[in-house]
Amino acid sequence: MTPARWISTFLEAQTAERGAAGNTQAAYGRDLLIFAEWLQDKGRDFATATQDDVENFLVDSETQGLAKSTRARRLSSIKQLFRFAFEEGWRSDNPAIQISGPGRDKRLPKTLSHDEVDRLLDAARSTGRSAGDRLRNTCLMEVLYATGMRVSELVALPVSAARGDPRMLLVLGKGGKERMVPLSPGARDALAAWLAHRDAEEEDAVSKGQAASRFLFPSRASAGHLTRHRFYGLIKELAVAGGVLPSKVTPHTLRHAFATHLLEGGADLRSIQTLLGHADVATTEIYTHVLQERLSQLVLDHHPLARADQRDRPKDGTAAPKDGADRS
Repeated sequence: MTPARWISTFLEAQTAERGAAGNTQAAYGRDLLIFAEWLQDKGRDFATATQDDVENFLVDSETQGLAKSTRARRLSSIKQLFRFAFEEGWRSDNPAIQISGPGRDKRLPKTLSHDEVDRLLDAARSTGRSAGDRLRNTCLMEVLYATGMRVSELVALPVSAARGDPRMLLVLGKGGKERMVPLSPGARDALAAWLAHRDAEEEDAVSKGQAASRFLFPSRASAGHLTRHRFYGLIKELAVAGGVLPSKVTPHTLRHAFATHLLEGGADLRSIQTLLGHADVATTEIYTHVLQERLSQLVLDHHPLARADQRDRPKDGTAAPKDGADRS
């Protein structure tokens, strides 16, 4: 088979058997095409590649300056392809099975303060070319912050999920797993207002012979709903309008803020894990580190003894002398 046929068959199986997300499939496809081209330059293909080939490809990726996360994803794509090929009988071995990944740099997720979130929500209510745009923007932001959904889950919500003034939303997450997330009063009000406007526009469109959309946030995009990229641009616009540093704000930052603020309020990790749809509580534990860092900085910035210590500390970094001690 050609490399393209290997990749397409593998991706089709991933979708059918594991319900892999479209974004994940696209990333795997790109990684495997790059690997196939690299092998072709070496006179090899997927059927003849060796462990040395895979290792050399990863070394070459590192030489290009690619991030650990990118190299780890490339190796994951390659491992899964060769595992699939072995199971299907396309190869008698798996040349990537013994290769360890580069790991990932552990970085604390960026989050937002309560005041910054409030400013974003206020900006959503007043930003938009029309009243409908402002209702949609408000609904998007209120629901995102109230539920901690991934942006891909939010923009693809079916309109049926919003019917009947729900207290909870049924969300289809990664791997086709469903979970329930609660709505705050503000999110419910914003959802009801947007739904009324959306339904009126849909009714008008249907009367003109257009097909009705099944999505809560319909769009002319090929997917039929508001895209992740459009929402990414929108949230940057709201950051500017709200006076929040745009570099701090992404759709995922609102998800981090949701989790961090819940933890600050006393929610337990297991509950937050369920709401976020994390398969492993270890993923959720990163927010305890975020909270610890914020609390430590809070003490350093606002505690009177911390300020006095910084004020009295000599510029050479030695400890400040105690009261009554010789300061000369």
